[in-house]
Amino acid sequence: MAVMARALLLLFALAIRSAEGQPRVYSVVDFHAAGDGKTDDAQAFLAAWQAACSDGGEPVMAVPGGRAFLLSQVSFQGPCKSPITVKLDGNIVAPSHIWTKEAANLLTFLGVDHLTLDGNGEIDGQGAIWWDCYNRKKCHARPILLGFARCNNLTVRRIHLKDSADKHMTLFQCSQVIVDSVSLTAPADSPNTDGITVALSNNTYISNCSIQTGDDCVSVLSYTKNITVTQSRCGPGHGISVGSLGRSETAMVEQITVSNCSFVGTMTGVRIKSWQGGKGYAKGFLFHSLNMTEVQYPIIIDQFYCPQGKCPIKHGGVAISDAKFIDIQGTSSEQEAIRLLCSQSVHCQGIYLSNINLSWVNHTSPANATILNAHGSTGGMVIPRIQFSDFL
Repeated sequence: MAVMARALLLLFALAIRSAEGQPRVYSVVDFHAAGDGKTDDAQAFLAAWQAACSDGGEPVMAVPGGRAFLLSQVSFQGPCKSPITVKLDGNIVAPSHIWTKEAANLLTFLGVDHLTLDGNGEIDGQGAIWWDCYNRKKCHARPILLGFARCNNLTVRRIHLKDSADKHMTLFQCSQVIVDSVSLTAPADSPNTDGITVALSNNTYISNCSIQTGDDCVSVLSYTKNITVTQSRCGPGHGISVGSLGRSETAMVEQITVSNCSFVGTMTGVRIKSWQGGKGYAKGFLFHSLNMTEVQYPIIIDQFYCPQGKCPIKHGGVAISDAKFIDIQGTSSEQEAIRLLCSQSVHCQGIYLSNINLSWVNHTSPANATILNAHGSTGGMVIPRIQFSDFL
């Protein structure tokens, strides 16, 4: 009996130790979140965050499934005492009315290192009322759905972002980022609803994502380095874009890779776009193993970017160099499948295309390419045929 008693005491002690070794879970419901989709739960979320962020044992802030939590403009600020996980299994919804006249994010994570946002939940921006307001020229500022700023060693996994008023996810001054298996959806005609925007950031890896929005699936802006997008689907939308660059800043972009992605019904496939008269550089691009299905313009370099269509001619431009396009197949919805349009004053250098096969969908006439002030070479089969400029 004494031996059995000692054994039971040992098991009990081990159970206590095991329980103590588990991260503590801070559920927003325990902090009085209603989760009825009607009551503003911002204060409950902030209280749960403050408690979890102060815990040094790698805590979890939980948003439980089966409920909808109404939030507007909540900022989760660091630094936290240890790595922290936000487990999003429930749904977060924005207010269904115009709730701000200033630039804002629905949700912001600011200065939080070693953050993981994971789960099967959804963040719904209720964007339709905002798109209508914007189209009627009554709303000049619209909120971004989910913003990360100065977050290092960040992981975002599995969540779904839907119907943002403006951009869906932004990464600003972040480093060592993984975005994996995230889906982002908005109607094809929703204005400026970019999927993922990366700016002033480095070492970012975006994989296994499905992005269907009304603007760029992924946009890479200035002061970025070592960004990879792979194994992802884009469309509808405007494609995966670097830029626009050089409108008001000195561009600095390098080491951008887009690989093993599919584009369906997008305006462009892969694109580098910059304004006339810009300064700086964009270099070190690798676009490879891409499939295009009825993409308007599958491959574009455009140093004359001007969405309004009334831009004056300016001298100078962002220097674009070392861009490789390899193993890109599929169809274009326009005959002009490739456009490499570079400035007379700052030519594009070191452009390389290999194993390109693009046809004009539903036409017997071949697709074609337009090349202006671009210098480079080709390898293997390249259809449509490319004729680079012979002189500098």
